[in-house]
Parts: sequence; C-alpha cells; structure tokens
Amino acid sequence: EDFHGEMDFKVAGTKAGITAIQMDIKNDGLSHAIIKEALEITRDARFAILDEIMLPCIAQPRAEVAETAPKMVKMKIDPDKIREVIGSGGKVIQKICADTGAKIDIEDDGTIFIAGVDKASCDAAKKTIETIVFVPEVGQLYYGKVVRILPFGAFVELAPGKDGMVHISKLSNRRVEKCEDVVNIGDMIWVKVIEIDEKGRVNLSYKDALRDIERNPGLKK
Repeated sequence: EDFHGEMDFKVAGTKAGITAIQMDIKNDGLSHAIIKEALEITRDARFAILDEIMLPCIAQPRAEVAETAPKMVKMKIDPDKIREVIGSGGKVIQKICADTGAKIDIEDDGTIFIAGVDKASCDAAKKTIETIVFVPEVGQLYYGKVVRILPFGAFVELAPGKDGMVHISKLSNRRVEKCEDVVNIGDMIWVKVIEIDEKGRVNLSYKDALRDIERNPGLKK
C-alpha cells in the first residue's frame, strides 16, 4: 500500500472495539469522511478475520499462558533487604541468575522484576529471593523441620538457612525430661513464633502452635 497509495492504515481489535491503530500518510491530511469510511472497512475486515479464522482455532483466550512461554514476575521486598539479595559485589544475585536462568532487575523501592524463559525459571528465582528476605513474624505459625537437638531445646528450620529454637519448656504442657521424648531430628512440626530477641534470635513454641491449631484447625492451611 505504500507503493500504490498515500495512506498506510492498520487497525487491530476485537468485536468489542479497537485496541491499536497504526497509520502513515504522505499527504497533507485526511477528512473525517475518509477516516470514517476507513474505520468501517477495517471493522468489517476485522470481524471477518475473527469469525472465519481466529475463533475456529481458539474460541477464547487461554486462562494461563503456556508453561513453556517466556514469563515475567513482579514482586516487592523491603528496601532494606535489597543488599542481601544483591550480595557483596553482586555475588548473590549473579548466582540466582546462573542457577535459575532468570534475569532479575531490582528497583530502589524494593520492586523486583524477574524474567525467565519459562514459569519454572521465574518461580525458582522468586522462591530463592523469598527465602533470602524471609523474616518470621511474631504470633505466626510455621511448618518446619527439626534440624538440631540440644539438651535445652530443639532447632527448627523455618526456611532454608533460617532457624528458630523451641526451648524444652515449650515442647509440651507436661514436664519434658529430654527433647527426644517429644521430637526427633527430621520431624516436621508446627511452631509458633513467640519472640524475636534483640540479637535476632527466633524463639518458638511447639505447644502453643498445637493449642492454636486445636482451637482453629484452619490455621494449618
């Protein structure tokens, strides 16, 4: 059309309306009548393409993009945690990118954009970042693994590299002689965060978690 005429006019959209227009003209301008006629022509052509070509192939948009399609995920973290995600000299973020194949951009307000070749790549990067910035909340319940037992208490992994301790007095409502009478290494248990001290140590309670779950079973979800 560029060779034979003076107007290059492309209109995209659905039956509900126009979504995009692209036009090049080489003359001084167009009248309203010409624009109206052009839009009517493009509407008829668009409806024909939708009815005869598009809808027989796919009647409606897919609920989700294919698993193998490139993806972008947006997440937000505390700006104070940005340094931990980037790491010294960028080592942490470079490792995340290398391990997952994703590309990660971090803005100053804590907004993170993760782009990957597929959903799995984005999800892996997002989960790694969530683990790095994870901070347990006092009063919340978590499901974790018993990773270490000492005479005075059991340590429970709330997230990779993030442990808390259940003091022996917080394992049961009855007196406990040794932690192994209640839990063993490798056990998965529910715990409640009861305190985070001034040194950042997380104190947990097994008995309080069980009590809360007994009162409200929905907490386990």
